[in-house]
Amino acid sequence: MISDSIIPIVRDAAGLMVRSGFDVMEKGSRVNLVTSSDLAVQDFLVDRLSGLIPGAGFLCEENDLADVSHEYVWIIDPIDGTANYSRGIDHCAVSVALSKDGELISGVVYSPWRNEMFRAEKGGGAFLGDKPIHVSDRGFKDGLMCTAMSTYRKEYAKVCSDIIFDVFMRCNDLRRFGSAAVELCMMAAGQIDLYFEMRLQPWDYAAASLILSEAGGVSCGFDGGHLSLSKPGMTLAANSEENLRELLSTVQRYIPELPY
Repeated sequence: MISDSIIPIVRDAAGLMVRSGFDVMEKGSRVNLVTSSDLAVQDFLVDRLSGLIPGAGFLCEENDLADVSHEYVWIIDPIDGTANYSRGIDHCAVSVALSKDGELISGVVYSPWRNEMFRAEKGGGAFLGDKPIHVSDRGFKDGLMCTAMSTYRKEYAKVCSDIIFDVFMRCNDLRRFGSAAVELCMMAAGQIDLYFEMRLQPWDYAAASLILSEAGGVSCGFDGGHLSLSKPGMTLAANSEENLRELLSTVQRYIPELPY
């Protein structure tokens, strides 16, 4: 399996995520951070993954690396949850996905400080380490939802708040761990059940969305269709089609059309 070749590369890359001694910089605003570790991890991954599939394209978070006009494309977030990482919070991960002709075929998400390696192949199931994982069977009213307040686009915070409050009054409770990749993998492992974010980039969710799908979960964008692998969009996910439909209908009551 392709993930068998990706995993040792990702483990080695995660070794560059040191606990201290890294630089923290802003990317356009004080809430959008990048560290010297993000850059080092991405450079390492691009170099090593280039050797696995010569001629593949890359879509990466840092340094505007976006070359998707290829049969195979690596979609990389070197550290998802940089704000957590920069503060020493364990909820952060290296995320690597591979697409072929616009379809995800392999995904690896590694949270090194939690020592959790999630992986999936298209049609091959999802795993945490060597253990198969599956979403929960909880209904909406018993579900935990992971969400956020549109950190980088705070003009959307009020409508996010309205949606979150509405769902909160009908589900069990809310959680916010600060890493889309980690949270979607937690859903794949049956720990959470609902997910909503107003605006994410493909590298935030690509690998984790495949892991979630292979674990029996479902995800969609604002229009109910597949998540984009080329542009930012709203991200919704759930442990079942029924729960996803209820979550999507809630969102669409507050947002008649995507505001970006």
